[in-house]
Amino acid sequence: METIIIVLALLALLGIAFEEVIHLNKAKSTLFLGCLSWCVLFIFASQNGRLEHTKEMLNENLLDIASLWLFLMATMTFVAYLNARGLVGDVVSRVLPGELTLRQLTLLLAVFAVILSMLCDNITATLVTLGVVQAFKLEVKERVKLCVLVVFAVNSGGVILITGDVTTLMIFSAGHVTIAELLALAAPTLVGVAVLAVLMSIGRSRRVVAEVNAHTIEPLDVVIAGLFFSTIVCTMVFNIFFGMPPVLTFLMGLSVMFLIGGVVNKYHQEVHLLEYVRQIQFDTLMFFLGILLIVGALKEVGILLWVTDFYFAVDPNISSFAMGALSSFLDNVPLTAALLKAEPNLSNPQWLALTYAVGVGGSLLVIGSAAGIVAMSKMRELTFMQYGKYIPQLLIAYTAGYIATLLLLAE
Repeated sequence: METIIIVLALLALLGIAFEEVIHLNKAKSTLFLGCLSWCVLFIFASQNGRLEHTKEMLNENLLDIASLWLFLMATMTFVAYLNARGLVGDVVSRVLPGELTLRQLTLLLAVFAVILSMLCDNITATLVTLGVVQAFKLEVKERVKLCVLVVFAVNSGGVILITGDVTTLMIFSAGHVTIAELLALAAPTLVGVAVLAVLMSIGRSRRVVAEVNAHTIEPLDVVIAGLFFSTIVCTMVFNIFFGMPPVLTFLMGLSVMFLIGGVVNKYHQEVHLLEYVRQIQFDTLMFFLGILLIVGALKEVGILLWVTDFYFAVDPNISSFAMGALSSFLDNVPLTAALLKAEPNLSNPQWLALTYAVGVGGSLLVIGSAAGIVAMSKMRELTFMQYGKYIPQLLIAYTAGYIATLLLLAE
């Protein structure tokens, strides 16, 4: 059974990698193989008397997926509205110069993505930052480069605060790091992002112009934009002080958005706001579903236990680095959960190094993080193979940030 599940997972990875060759949408192939994996698990479970256990594991997996789906739906509806109304482009035109060099844009995007991902979740930070990328007239290669940088910068910024990344919150909740210690990760994180920004800036640097169309900003648009950012802040505050799941806060924000539309503009405008739910790219949601089903199946057959055994086989500084790289293949949340359950005896700097590794290492592959999956679904130019061309630069930046973490936080 373990062999079959591993083969199906590898087929899913190949289907994503060679999507342009086989001309089969990655969401369709991944969802099919994810469902097939669990069908295989149930067939074996029925023969081995583990049916009830497998049902519980599937329900647990589906609960995690449902939370992510609802969170994505709420976030993407807000972003769809802001983009359609031209608010993202208008902010770009006011904050950034109308014309600047590609190197300047690269640096500004890197800083913006890091800061935003510290304050809100990686998915929201990715969607908003990609909106900035779309506001500029760029060639395909330039757009892909910036998307790769955005994914890495968003994942990097997420390790600095517990509001930015789930794995950071998990390690913090387990009592292994403090908020003050996490803030110390800002310096090595910026080292890694700076290294990648420099590598991505090599070559010609022409001047680029923001492609911003004139839009009439109505009072309702300003209110919805304010509600969106208030929801982000409330997500952070409520999670820290009340342990409230981010999905609940965002669904509350979305419900308020619909209520505002109904009260301010009567019923016909409420229908208009609901239309933005239909503008969500459901391919992204189906892709997430397939990926998480496959990861859940790998977890069920004990693949993550093999990973834990490997972790204790070598020096923690080396194994943490390897765990980060491995998280680009396996979801970093169950990977981190498995390591925490094993209770490794690590020093404080080593826990911080592990936090950096599992938070940033997923950037090495586009399917290795939620930010990468969202970016690939949002930007049609960003395919698995196109992203893969920048693995050497990403590996250099990840290594630089990890080494800086060990050096700057060493006892």
